[in-house]
Amino acid sequence: MYYLAGPSKGTSIKMINSPVDILYANFIHLDRNSSIPIYLQIANQLILAINRGTLKPGSRLLGTRQLANQLQVHRNTVIAAFEELLAQGWVEIKPNKGTFVAEELPLSQKALISPKRYPQKTGYSFEKTFLFDNPYEISNCQYVWNDGTPDIRLTQINDLSRVYSANLKRRSNQAKMGYYNQEGSEYFKEQLLSYLKTSRGLRINLSNLLITRSMEMSLYILTEILLKPKDIVVITELNYFSANMTFQKSGSIIRTVPVDEEGLDTQALRSICEKEKIRMVYLNSHMHYPTVVSLSAKRRMEIMQLAVEFNFIIVEDDPDYDFQFDKPALMPLAANDENGMVIYISSFGKSLAPGFRTGFIVCPDNLMQEMYKYLGLIDRQGDVLMEQALGELIEEGLIHRHIKKSLKSYRERRDIMARKLNEDFKEEITFEIPNSGLAYWLHWKKPINLLKLSQIAAKHDLFIPKTLLYQKKDLCAMRVGFGNLTAEEIIESLDILRKSFNELEKLG
Repeated sequence: MYYLAGPSKGTSIKMINSPVDILYANFIHLDRNSSIPIYLQIANQLILAINRGTLKPGSRLLGTRQLANQLQVHRNTVIAAFEELLAQGWVEIKPNKGTFVAEELPLSQKALISPKRYPQKTGYSFEKTFLFDNPYEISNCQYVWNDGTPDIRLTQINDLSRVYSANLKRRSNQAKMGYYNQEGSEYFKEQLLSYLKTSRGLRINLSNLLITRSMEMSLYILTEILLKPKDIVVITELNYFSANMTFQKSGSIIRTVPVDEEGLDTQALRSICEKEKIRMVYLNSHMHYPTVVSLSAKRRMEIMQLAVEFNFIIVEDDPDYDFQFDKPALMPLAANDENGMVIYISSFGKSLAPGFRTGFIVCPDNLMQEMYKYLGLIDRQGDVLMEQALGELIEEGLIHRHIKKSLKSYRERRDIMARKLNEDFKEEITFEIPNSGLAYWLHWKKPINLLKLSQIAAKHDLFIPKTLLYQKKDLCAMRVGFGNLTAEEIIESLDILRKSFNELEKLG
């Protein structure tokens, strides 16, 4: 302690803590291998000490030379730390007296001084929803099955990093990063427009194209604009769960129709239309989720005719068009839409790393104008830099070469899984070799407990998420992706499935 003497005899003496008494090394711990500069580590931990009350407002800090000795750093490092604290308003310098913790701390940090814990619950009520609970599970198993995602190990990382880095350094692009641009990169839209015209036969203009982050964002925007509570939406009996959640959240009434080997049952759809006023039909024309069935040419015509006859919207979701193997795909419904009834949503760059993928919507001009308003609310900033890079991938032909190269690998994996399934599960499973997409629809001939099977498989290092299992009274099936697995991983994981099935059989 040290003493401040009063001006005369009998005056009370006030004792305050000497900064020398505080061992700063007890609460300032430096990591010399960290990428954070030492002076910032010192400044940050002094701020933390102030927040915790170790250093009180108005208290004098140790001198720079003494603190440098305690922490075993150069004095200039401590001076730099103090300058940082001064710039942020945490300390003040009093001439000929020293450096002191500021009496008035930064306003944004005052609440941190309180010793109370942050509240665990709100002081108000709000409506909770279980519709959007995350359905995805995480596992540490060596082998993980999914519903048909690409293998990022096949991504041309060098090309992606080169193009993105070049766009980041380009001055013209740096200027675009300084303002919001919800309409996206015109350059990318022009390249994507050309790509869609060539690959999918879409006769569209720039005014018909909206860039989004994902299929889910696209569908959310559409439901916000086009659906009101109690509108009737028709989906297939088995359907993509994310789409189901979005329609349910909109307050729509859901009606379902079956799917057979030709896709959505148009006679069942007509039956519903004759009884009720349908607002929207959601479908996968190219490859139905989860059964991987393609909508036949005959049924495509019938659905288009029904849309005009009963005046309902067709939302055509087409995420896997680029993954085409043995025969050309039928053009999307949107390519033959002359009455403005079809809204086409899809994704670009799905074969690339997740950060390089984007979604898009194709629809008539008047609806597009309304969608831009909603996009401005939920994604005002956009990602012009990424879109510029994607545009270059198209213009330089890199995306085409990458898809062509990766398709060769995916076809080999598809065929290996087919051979392995025929060898090991001929008596238990039926399936069709998919012409497109990256997943199989495996139908078990006899009903088994799929959840129990997945639990046994997990013990043997194969994770089968619940979202891949489809089981009810008249159905026992699984959607299993092959795109993310190498040939060896396919064989080894199916060996585990065989072993797990045998164990399940023994359990009765």
